[in-house]
Amino acid sequence: MHFRHLLKFSLIIVVFMPLVVAAATTPLHLDPQIMADGCGSCHVGFDFTNGGGSAKCITCHGPASGIPKSLISMGNQFKDVTRDFAKNYRHPVFGKAGNHSAREVLPETNPVAPRHVECADCHSPHYVSRDNPYAGLRGKKVGNFASPITKEYELCYLCHADSANLPVKSTNKRIEFNKENPSFHPVEAEGKNQAVVSLMRPYREKKTTANDVSTLKCADCHGSDDPNSPQGPHGSKYEGLLVDNYATGDGIQENAYAYGLCYRCHKRTSIMGNQSFPLHSRHIAGENNFKGGGTSCHTCHTSHGSPENRYLIRFNRNVVKENSEGKLKFVEKGTYSFHGECWLNCHGVDHNPKTY
Repeated sequence: MHFRHLLKFSLIIVVFMPLVVAAATTPLHLDPQIMADGCGSCHVGFDFTNGGGSAKCITCHGPASGIPKSLISMGNQFKDVTRDFAKNYRHPVFGKAGNHSAREVLPETNPVAPRHVECADCHSPHYVSRDNPYAGLRGKKVGNFASPITKEYELCYLCHADSANLPVKSTNKRIEFNKENPSFHPVEAEGKNQAVVSLMRPYREKKTTANDVSTLKCADCHGSDDPNSPQGPHGSKYEGLLVDNYATGDGIQENAYAYGLCYRCHKRTSIMGNQSFPLHSRHIAGENNFKGGGTSCHTCHTSHGSPENRYLIRFNRNVVKENSEGKLKFVEKGTYSFHGECWLNCHGVDHNPKTY
């Protein structure tokens, strides 16, 4: 090797090695027990023009695995992720070739930039370890500084919060999960509503014992419908890239499948037994003007967070309209007393108000 090239290579090693040593554990892709050929395991035949692409990743994480049999037992990193990427609802890792740039910055600032994602947007192959799946990933840049990502929602926010190119029907998840909101699913912090009587153990409003679960991850709801698939929101057969079914329309027959996602944490017998809202069963199962079926939880509740109301109340404007006086609101009557007023028009019924 020419001396100048050797010197250049040595300088790269000097710059790179401290970053590796600083990691809490050996990065998986730099572990010689896993990657016997070292950097060459990935970088031989690597296309550097656009950051490499995801095709190289599925050499090991796809159906044609070249990993030695002795290492296959090591876990999820050797499961076939391409099965989930072939499902109806998925992150568009494949089929968007040519849109990614190794120099791009997230969140997007260009409103007409084509939305896309590469494996490297969520996984840093040089740094990721078993102890730190977010190692090497940087969050939203503020000025000249971008803090390391340490929580899953910080990673999700890079594309699903402040991006200038959010799809038309998408909403800013950072705003919805804001801890200052009257209510939110407890992703950034424990929830504010302290009387969620339908919660099943181990879920609790506040963590009081070691086994209590009082905060959630995005991947608790968004991920593969197959529990044997690799962990993470790669793809699902359910709309919204959900781990279970969640019906959001009208005229739906209430059952454990229709709202399977909700019933993972919220006791079905409590909801249908009207423990928190005396008209839950009437609305969800349907009666009188809902004889063909009820209306979805989605009609009255948001899944992420409500900047307006407690109890995740945020009316679906595709179904719920202003009442005859032009009002559309929920008024709580007494803290955690489960009484209130609804001012709205829903399915032809004028609430002016309806009191419970």
